[in-house]
Amino acid sequence: MRDPSTEPHEEPMGEIDEICAQQLTLNPFRPGAGHMPLYLAGREDEKKQFTKLLKQSLILENLVLTGLRGLGKTVLLETFKPMAVNAGWLWAGTDLSESASITEVNLATRILADLAVVTSSLTTGVEYHNSIGLVTSTERIETRLDHQALVRVFAETPGLTADKLKQVLETVWMYLSKVDKRGIIFAYDEAQNLADHKARHEFPLSLLLDVFQSIQKKGIPFMLALTGLPTLLPKLVQARTFAERMFTVVSLDPLNEEDTALAISIPTKSHSIQFSSESIQGIWGITHGYPYFIQYICRETYDVWLQAVIDGGTPGFVPIEDILRKLDTDFFAGRWAKATDRQRQLLAIIAELRDGEGEFTPQEIVEHDENQDQEKPFSASHVNQLLSALTDAGLIYKNRHGKYCFAVPLMGGFIKRQIAN
Repeated sequence: MRDPSTEPHEEPMGEIDEICAQQLTLNPFRPGAGHMPLYLAGREDEKKQFTKLLKQSLILENLVLTGLRGLGKTVLLETFKPMAVNAGWLWAGTDLSESASITEVNLATRILADLAVVTSSLTTGVEYHNSIGLVTSTERIETRLDHQALVRVFAETPGLTADKLKQVLETVWMYLSKVDKRGIIFAYDEAQNLADHKARHEFPLSLLLDVFQSIQKKGIPFMLALTGLPTLLPKLVQARTFAERMFTVVSLDPLNEEDTALAISIPTKSHSIQFSSESIQGIWGITHGYPYFIQYICRETYDVWLQAVIDGGTPGFVPIEDILRKLDTDFFAGRWAKATDRQRQLLAIIAELRDGEGEFTPQEIVEHDENQDQEKPFSASHVNQLLSALTDAGLIYKNRHGKYCFAVPLMGGFIKRQIAN
């Protein structure tokens, strides 16, 4: 028999600990990949543009939603979903991984899987005629338009993968047109992963564009909604020149100062701890309106303030230096590690340009480097080679104007901090 006096004794959680546990779950800010904030600030114009697309009966324009990481593309796409459903549309889609774009069949498989989720409630009727002697009987069997049925239509259709996928979509619309639905929106996030592979004779990106252009010309209201990095539209146009006329492009920008203030203040309205106007202005100056960084800095600051209250103190200043150090480790360090020493030297020059966070050209890099009187200056050809390598590494990208930009928001500030240390 155990002696209770020898057993470890666990003190009950004190009142302060209980308050701590409760308060720390009340942080109203949610940094993360695609996490929906409590209040979505500053995207009214984008919602209006999407509402206009939803009113189409004949699909003349599809959606491309583009912008840098941290601008809230995924969150906005999730916001569009209930808007579409309320307007009578069905919604299919998911993230597009690289594996979905390896082959045309892979992409078709992805679309069939997503489509089956919204069509499985539809039923199709097939009539069978049985003759026994002079008597003929007719039996009608109802089957669901589930994944198995879609795959069967795909497999039994002769021709190329594009022909098979078109037949599936046309078959779905034949039954969907009989119910009270406007059509289907095929929404795909991370669509910059789509690519044609000429060396392997696989063209999944071209297939997607060809198939949807074809069925839309036939009056079938199936709309594409693609989100991705700024490289997305150039890739679409490179695959099919008509893509530029096929899409309405909605480019996300950082929030302005007013919307940044709303993104910070509204989630804390019902909380005992709120941000002062001075703190909000300071956060705006650091984040430049990028929603992810707003959520990140506010989340970290709020945790510090909650702990101060629990410890019997009062919320103080925003601990910017400590938070930036943590942000550098969490967000930037992994990307910085991809660059070689020589590439980092080039990135440092870019960060020092007059508008390093905006657009820049190889010529501006060369001219700036020449003015620094470096021992090993960058030649124009070397700059172009390094920019190509950095593009492949996802650190910069070439926009449609033939200029380059950082692919990671606020990367210039991070680089400057690395140089200073």
